[in-house]
Amino acid sequence: MKANWPSLPRIKTFKVYEIDDERRLLVADEITAVQVKGSIVPFLGKPEGLASFPSVKVDTGAVKFVCNGAKILRPGIVEFGTFKKGDIVTVRDPTHGKMLAVGIALEDSEVAKAMAKGYVVDNLHYISDKIWEAYKGISF
Repeated sequence: MKANWPSLPRIKTFKVYEIDDERRLLVADEITAVQVKGSIVPFLGKPEGLASFPSVKVDTGAVKFVCNGAKILRPGIVEFGTFKKGDIVTVRDPTHGKMLAVGIALEDSEVAKAMAKGYVVDNLHYISDKIWEAYKGISF
């Protein structure tokens, strides 16, 4: 699935840290990203790079599931940004608006708002996943 970045600086060189067969951490001076399941999405540990992406806010009951890698379901979303199917979307907590996860939209935001149930965002990278933990152990 193709992930759409709103803007991306030209990067000449970057380091690749292979976490496992499906996950890689990509590090350059200007940007840090992760590659999961063939998609490249921003790394949650660099919140300044996440502001340009649309987001959804989930209810309190969804937080623990999101932070365990679950896809984001319609009933758990309480607030929508504007996005198209295939766009990169960040997932925020309901209280402080902190980033919990980043993934790929499975539906346009307008379609998702009208849904009563179903998958809206494929969760590719979340707080405390293997990539998050590996990043803490890498010295730059």
